Amino acid sequence: MSSLLKFSVSVLLFFLSVTSAGNPYRYYAGAEEAGMGSVCLTANGFWSSFKNQALLGYNNSFSAGINYENRFGISELGTRTAGMIIPAGQTSLGIVYSNSGYPDFRREMGGISCGMALSEMISAGVQIDYFSEKTSGEYDNKNTLTYEAGLLLIPSEKVRIGLHIFNPVPNSLRRSFLPSSLRAGAGIELSKVLYAGVEAEISTGEKLILRTGFEYEAFKKFWLRGGFSSENTSFTFGTGYLFKSIKLDLGFATHEKLGVTSSVSLIFKIH
Repeated sequence: MSSLLKFSVSVLLFFLSVTSAGNPYRYYAGAEEAGMGSVCLTANGFWSSFKNQALLGYNNSFSAGINYENRFGISELGTRTAGMIIPAGQTSLGIVYSNSGYPDFRREMGGISCGMALSEMISAGVQIDYFSEKTSGEYDNKNTLTYEAGLLLIPSEKVRIGLHIFNPVPNSLRRSFLPSSLRAGAGIELSKVLYAGVEAEISTGEKLILRTGFEYEAFKKFWLRGGFSSENTSFTFGTGYLFKSIKLDLGFATHEKLGVTSSVSLIFKIH
């Protein structure tokens, strides 16, 4: 990479860090969730299970997935994520890995999670996370360990309520700063083919983010999605198609200054 391109990408990374609300260490969900404004606390999606680990309690089939997020068409900002869900009796286990960056600045994340349905109306889950941030030159590399946990409440057949907390650990116990975040939301099945949700998130030192999104099954096994996030005034849309045991999802999110971020996911289910 040329020196000018390195400098340009570094400036863009800095710009994103100071203009984006939310938690920069929380990797984005898959293309399905991206198309719904990143609403992902209550619907039983594959990637949602790593955003609210309580959903793992209702994912009882072995499945694996890969996702690529192309931020503003710049490969150095792209994020690659892979995950796997493994049923284990009354619980389900999850493994997820994500990386982004380029040789001079690279972030990696790995997580192991577990979720369990405690009853027909409540489930809970937890995930252990490891983060690594590597930079070239004289800067120190950062490695940190934390955890996150989620809760899902089902007060009625059509309504779900989700809660999630990330990194509830005082930074006074850490060598380097790691933001914390709290997220809450609700989803409702308006009909057999239409699901909608709304969420709110607050992260350390940041403004409240509001998100809303919907998923509509326009045809059998073909979905249309849309949403909005107050983070960077972002409008989103996407599609999904299930062919036998393979699901393909596409998601797109706008940025008020930098353009469009696109995502693509492939999910493989083995019953």
